[in-house]
Amino acid sequence: MTDEAATPESFLLDDPARLKALAHPMRRLMLRHLGVHGPATSTTLGELLGAKTGTTSYHLRQLEKYGFIEEIPERSTGRERWWRKAPAPRDMRLPTPDRLAPEDRPILAEFHRLGLEEDLRLLEGLPHLYERDPEHVKSSRGLGWMTDEEFEAFFEAFMRLLLQHSRPRTEAPPGARPMYLRLYAFPADDPE
Repeated sequence: MTDEAATPESFLLDDPARLKALAHPMRRLMLRHLGVHGPATSTTLGELLGAKTGTTSYHLRQLEKYGFIEEIPERSTGRERWWRKAPAPRDMRLPTPDRLAPEDRPILAEFHRLGLEEDLRLLEGLPHLYERDPEHVKSSRGLGWMTDEEFEAFFEAFMRLLLQHSRPRTEAPPGARPMYLRLYAFPADDPE
């Protein structure tokens, strides 16, 4: 995620407190569950994640505080509160490290570390998923030489394509399935 050519529809997540709210493994799992499966309670999430209700309630309040989720008042009764993902920009960009204060850069690094762990888990399951459901598993690998400007144009075109062909859960037509969509692009000549 880059912020250099962010479009008007994109959102730069450069507030360290909001970024920190997302740089926690349990909160990421909660957000993913709410995004894929829809509304849930603290108790439901606790059972799914093997956590106590007090723990899940705390993390839900943190996500709510920073605007990532919202309570569903019409479904909540007494102590049972129902939560859903809040409407958010679908093209959320991360700042480059130089856009954050030095003391906030470890938060960005942790955000990336957790994202990489999630991506590795998804990739490890890819062969099994492909065996079960090959029509819904696609992958592509390639190598291309690009200037900085061409690479930026490629990324922006990918983001436009992603936004054009996908929608939020609340706007999905019958038969739509949640699909993990990842783009892996990095220099092939990096000495590291």
